[in-house]
Amino acid sequence: MAKTRLAMLMEPRKVEIKEFDLPVVGDDEVLVKVEGCGICGTDVHEFKGDPFGICPITLGHEGTGEVIALGKNITHDTKGDPIKIGDKVVTSVLLCGECDYCRRYPEKPNLCAGLGVYGLIPEDDIHLNGWFAEHILIRKNSSIFVVNEFNVDQRMLLEPAAVCVHALERAKTTNIMNFSSFVLVQGCGPIGLMMIAVLKAAGTVNIIAVDGNDRRLDLAKKMGATETIDFRKLKTIEDRVAKVNEITNGFGADFVFQCTGSPAAAADAFKYVRRGGGMCEMGFFVNIGEATINPHFDFCNKEITLVGSWVYGANEYITTMGFFKKAAEMNIPVELLVTDKFDLDHVTEAMETNIAMTGVKIAIMP
Repeated sequence: MAKTRLAMLMEPRKVEIKEFDLPVVGDDEVLVKVEGCGICGTDVHEFKGDPFGICPITLGHEGTGEVIALGKNITHDTKGDPIKIGDKVVTSVLLCGECDYCRRYPEKPNLCAGLGVYGLIPEDDIHLNGWFAEHILIRKNSSIFVVNEFNVDQRMLLEPAAVCVHALERAKTTNIMNFSSFVLVQGCGPIGLMMIAVLKAAGTVNIIAVDGNDRRLDLAKKMGATETIDFRKLKTIEDRVAKVNEITNGFGADFVFQCTGSPAAAADAFKYVRRGGGMCEMGFFVNIGEATINPHFDFCNKEITLVGSWVYGANEYITTMGFFKKAAEMNIPVELLVTDKFDLDHVTEAMETNIAMTGVKIAIMP
């Protein structure tokens, strides 16, 4: 029987290559040969400390690959397009369909209490549950999309782009942003940089990027930032707020997207928002601690409209594909975010490269 390999996280910072038989594909399943998968900050948190308590596990949820076997009941993808052997695909979230949120609020699938995603499914008898592998088995009732029109780097970036597309939709609910708004993005990691690209493609003219890394600030300009602020040079929040006010004609940012995973930075973000402005917090997909704000000065007195953003729904992948096509039309070079690639035998080195922040989007290419 044919074999396949995967990189399994056995415990924090301990990755082992495991070999299993390739499974017989069920009537409602899809077997995919993995071509690549980006490393997400969530993967790094799990690698460092297993905050979800799910080891042993095969990580990787920003993956893509080629269909090599289809169950007889699988004829179309989630969008309704035909699917066949040889197609390039990505996956999105898995819904339980049974919790109160699925039943009462079906328009918000991302809030499903049993929300699942390939790459965060604990080890079981199936084994092929994450994209840091040579193959992955897509289960019954999964969301899967045919994405033949995109190259492998674009396909690996679809998932983080969907995070940003969802955040933009959340921001729109405030009715604050328009074409001429001054929008600030705090944190120019992969999500922050992708958020800048999404904003640019959506028509935002004035985008301010805040970070402390030369390479990332340079990429921020390539993604569409019109101004950059280096917090290594403007070391105090007062200095940075003064710079934002200078850029925005004394008012402050109309809207802020907080993309870092730093509680202290999250507290700073409120300072950049003008009175009557808005903010989207999208930087914390795991618990990293508490942030301190002044409810009077930071929130009430300024009458800020604050929204949170939590992952995405599968339907937002369709919008995200539209974003990639628009970005290509506008020559926004989103593929530049993929900076480093490692094979399956070097997942630990890839994780350490991510932790060292010497690259941007690190990818595993089995």
